[in-house]
Amino acid sequence: MTTPALIATATATATTVVEPATAADEHTAAGPDDGARLRAAADFVRHHDTATLLPLLLPGLGGPQLHALTRHLSFAHAAVLVFPPDLATLRAELAACGLAADTPALPSSVVRDRLAARHRRDAAGLDVSILRPGVRAADGTRRAVEVFALTVPPGSDLRPVAEHERAHQHEAHLAFEVLRPEPLLLRGLCALLADRGAAPDGGGYNPHENGTVLYFTAPAASLAGYRRVELYAPGDHRDVLAGHLAAGPAEQAGTRPAEQPGARAAEQPGTRPSADQPAETLLRLLTGAWATQALAACARLRLPDAVPPGEPIDRAVLAHRTGTHPRALATLLRYLAMLGVVTAEGERVRLTEVGALLREDAPASMRPLALMYGGPFYRSFGALDHTVRTGETAFDHLFGENHFDHFARDPELADLFDRSMAASTRMFDPVPAHPALAAAAARPDGGTVVDVAGGNGELLARVLTAHPGLRGVLLERPHAVEAARRTMAEAGCADRCTYRVGDFADVPAEGDVYLLSRVLHDWDDDRCRAILRHCERAMPAHADLLIVERLLPADGSASLATAWDVHMMCNVGGRERRADHYADLLAAAGLDLLTHTPLPLDAALLHARRPERP
Repeated sequence: MTTPALIATATATATTVVEPATAADEHTAAGPDDGARLRAAADFVRHHDTATLLPLLLPGLGGPQLHALTRHLSFAHAAVLVFPPDLATLRAELAACGLAADTPALPSSVVRDRLAARHRRDAAGLDVSILRPGVRAADGTRRAVEVFALTVPPGSDLRPVAEHERAHQHEAHLAFEVLRPEPLLLRGLCALLADRGAAPDGGGYNPHENGTVLYFTAPAASLAGYRRVELYAPGDHRDVLAGHLAAGPAEQAGTRPAEQPGARAAEQPGTRPSADQPAETLLRLLTGAWATQALAACARLRLPDAVPPGEPIDRAVLAHRTGTHPRALATLLRYLAMLGVVTAEGERVRLTEVGALLREDAPASMRPLALMYGGPFYRSFGALDHTVRTGETAFDHLFGENHFDHFARDPELADLFDRSMAASTRMFDPVPAHPALAAAAARPDGGTVVDVAGGNGELLARVLTAHPGLRGVLLERPHAVEAARRTMAEAGCADRCTYRVGDFADVPAEGDVYLLSRVLHDWDDDRCRAILRHCERAMPAHADLLIVERLLPADGSASLATAWDVHMMCNVGGRERRADHYADLLAAAGLDLLTHTPLPLDAALLHARRPERP
């Protein structure tokens, strides 16, 4: 709930005029009140959520309009602009405020260009970064404080810019992320905000993170304490942005910021010709393969393993530890910093939370995934045009056999594949809490869970750990069964699991719940129907079937499933599917799709059973 104290704090943060910094301030801290502003923003984020904040921001909002906004928007962050002398000082200030100091710093072209226009400066002379340290809200939701940092070194001629911006707080705002954005929805949201008194107030497209921002001035009666509102829409929506900018305040040519700080000549999103934007966007897309190989090289060279957890390391020391060429390593590290894998502090680098996932000893390490995507699967994607032209699987075309057989005859590759699958097991976190598993665990004689093609047993181990009364049966190929035995032993579940070596035709018949995790997307529809029929024949009348897969969105919105659909087509001849497609496959096997619920990493849990008979 919002308290008057919180509103007062936020209002003071957004509007208070502060005294100019002294020379000592410039040398010793991020600014005379930057720390207080950071702390106030973090507190604001912790104590608000979408449903309680929107009525404060847009007084009188309620009923269907409030319901519509809360369905399509999620409170994401509060933003502040600070003026550190360097990035290291800012990171120290973040740490002092209890915010993550190793948060990646990316260029902020939108705020840079707004500042350049507002203060009649050359954008190239403004070093503006954007950092988003996470904040755990009171309801457990992960949000962020969005920190814009304009570097103002001691003695810099940018000091008047910092003083003006501290006084007027043009960039302080509240941000809501648009869930599953698409042009019609974005235009509707803009119209609804305008209807409630929010005025268009600029925006821009940030190519560094492929995101579109639409700014609004909050209604005069707003109680939220911030004068500006941002809608953040992932992706390139410059068609909607153009209409939004056209609806904003007219440009006031010739008005200097000191004479009229609110002038909106500054609100245009850049100084480069708009004709360059599609070319720049395409260039960034074309270089995506470079990012894959940079991450794979980082993993192969074991750079993350050579960096002390949570501590910076000198680049020369890192080069010595990893046996790499110092100058070449510096070039790679600069690119990895742009990707958010490391942060650079002069000659020293530090792993971010993203980069730490590439350590071999990280829980659910994603290092095997980087090696797989930068190795065999990277090679097969080079023949994607062959797949699209002929319908044949690119992997089979390149390697002369399907990837299951290819990996099976190479123990190292087989182990890498199994470990790469385990790298995404965080999607399994909510699965053990499913009611079907809880019901099976409550059976008087203890229930049995059958994991069909259960891989190394990671999902089954989680289920058995969560429900000590359950027993497990895992069906897999011989080498995978051996890996599953090790997983069960490490989880302390070895005495409650039995193993079957076989194929889908060997699905055992004694289960109460059957699991099919990331199996069906490997196969075409005919094979999927056959697999589901094998399951249906083995299932007792009361049994449940739980399926973990990524679902293609029905509305064509952005999703990891869309990318994985291309990956499956190229590498195994499979595909991702929509929920209604899975419902049809299940129906053909005599099963009903009852529900599907979201899981982490854009996955979903589908629940199916036999139809109830009269």
